[in-house]
Amino acid sequence: MDDTRTASRHIASRETTDVASLGLATAAAAVRNGDITSEAYTAALLQRARSLAELNAFITIDEAGVLAAARAADKSRAAGSAAPLLGVPLGVKDSYLTKGLPTSLGVEGLAHFVPREDADAVRAIKGAGALVFGKNNLVEMSYGLTGHNARYGQVKNPHARDRVSGGSSSGSAASVAAGLVPASLGGDTVGSIRVPASFCGVVGFKPTTGRWPRHGVAPISHTLDTTGVFARSVEDCILVDQVVTGEQAAESSDGGYGLKGARLAFAPRQFLDLVDSEVETRFREVVRRLQDAGAEIVEVDLGDDFNSLVQTATWGIFAHETMGAISEFLRRHDIPTTFEAIYEGLKPQLRQAWEHIALPGGAGATSAEAYQTALDVSRPEILRRLNTAFVSHGALVILQPTTPCTAPLIEEQTTVHIAGQEVSDLALANHTVSASSVGLPGISLPVGLSRAGLPIGLELDAPLGSDRGLLNLARGIEGILGAGSRAI
Repeated sequence: MDDTRTASRHIASRETTDVASLGLATAAAAVRNGDITSEAYTAALLQRARSLAELNAFITIDEAGVLAAARAADKSRAAGSAAPLLGVPLGVKDSYLTKGLPTSLGVEGLAHFVPREDADAVRAIKGAGALVFGKNNLVEMSYGLTGHNARYGQVKNPHARDRVSGGSSSGSAASVAAGLVPASLGGDTVGSIRVPASFCGVVGFKPTTGRWPRHGVAPISHTLDTTGVFARSVEDCILVDQVVTGEQAAESSDGGYGLKGARLAFAPRQFLDLVDSEVETRFREVVRRLQDAGAEIVEVDLGDDFNSLVQTATWGIFAHETMGAISEFLRRHDIPTTFEAIYEGLKPQLRQAWEHIALPGGAGATSAEAYQTALDVSRPEILRRLNTAFVSHGALVILQPTTPCTAPLIEEQTTVHIAGQEVSDLALANHTVSASSVGLPGISLPVGLSRAGLPIGLELDAPLGSDRGLLNLARGIEGILGAGSRAI
């Protein structure tokens, strides 16, 4: 007993970098095996979170509550519990309802709203023994790609404090990258997991749309919304995926590192058209390394109008469904506000955007006819073209740079520069939006740093429902590239 107490005090008081670098599976095993206590591990992470508060990665951390939960986990472990995530703190995007813990959705009017229920995904991780470390900062109502929040502050990139984190799941990505938590739940509608994963240098997994539960998570679009996870390795994403879905992980006879004979596709005309030269160079280096490892790379062309088709259909669906989806969510969960009140309280730029595209009669609003065409005509055509890579060419995944550039400067986030062109920040999702448009599973892996020390991401998109195969392949690619992220 004395040795355990000494070890616990040592972990809690020592330089927290070592503890912060633990991955989810490693931390869970350490707690389960008695190598560390949940209380000491949690205390060390809390200390680190206080020291890195300037990142604005969290809106809410109930220190007393999470420490009490950690002590309870230690008692459960002593009583014989071997739950897969026992005693490990996770971050949760503040768009997820959390019983007894404030849930703001990123807006001022809900700063003190405390739900009476957990979102289904939160209930799943708690059921596996995990602790909710805190609620991660996010863009207001998950409506943005850079990580700016007028009420709760800009989330800063742990690799460079003057750079954006990406969004909308900004704090989730930053907290994992900075070693504040080993994993965090996020949400992705057009790229809100994969964009910040790329910018912050962590793994971001978006399952097939609808495969993970969405109940209890503030929506944007019922057609496109997906819950998912950030972690520092694919193995950790696999663990959370098992917990949330109840499915067993895909096994690999060679440990997941063999790519010999695996056919991988990429579409340079669609996904290298507007990309910073340094990102393209790194992407092509990665493709060569995968070829050297035995993968067969096939080049595909999805059509001259593919990008415009995806952009028009997806953003049209996104905007058309926003008002109805949010209004229904507020009613269903008895949340003490209305869509109109949220709209009035938004920061000016976002309020103007909603007025333009999300409100009925807005100048940029999608008509009912155009919306139906996007669902009934455009999405099937997009899927048909993507399936030419998967079916006609036999590719397991389509590869592309996750984002067309590295993280922009915070002061230049409204209008960003990509390949020498000045474009809207919406261009940050140019690559992620294609998988979102038809619900494909996608994962972003960190594959190195730019000359300025900024992360570069590689995205793998796979056929509908092939999540476990995607994760297994990503684990193999991660092993070959040595792309696992570590805490900053």
